[in-house]
Amino acid sequence: MQPIEEIYQQYAQTVYKYLLSLTHDRDLAEELTQETFYQAIRSSDRFDESCKVSTWLCAIAKNVLLTYRRKHPQHDNIEDIAIIVESAEKEAIRSADRVKLFQNIHDLQEPYREVVYLRVFGGLSFSEIGQVHGKTENWARVTFYRGKHKLRKEVENDE
Repeated sequence: MQPIEEIYQQYAQTVYKYLLSLTHDRDLAEELTQETFYQAIRSSDRFDESCKVSTWLCAIAKNVLLTYRRKHPQHDNIEDIAIIVESAEKEAIRSADRVKLFQNIHDLQEPYREVVYLRVFGGLSFSEIGQVHGKTENWARVTFYRGKHKLRKEVENDE
């Protein structure tokens, strides 16, 4: 395994973006990123290289976030976020009621919901989303497309 300094330099932004997509709070994402790397150092002897380093780190990050949410349940409301969407659906989303839109996103089944969050709010590439889920880039693209399609149908039905 690479030295932790190199791993941090190479993957800190990926972990930060992943956590930002889940928390929608820059300060919290930064704090949890630091905790993720602390936990990675503590458990580096257990990394067996059966997956990519980025996948391993994102798994640690998710566990760090879950631990944080158990200790701070008042921060568990991820629906209270601002929406910025850069896609062909911009017009439909702008005209939709924001609260209803967030309810529709929240109501998406997994993995669609998390992939939409990671792509739209976290700004992760399809390749990075695939790595987080241990899947291919193509899986991430198809899952995002299907989630977006389901979301579009819900928005149209609400109008």
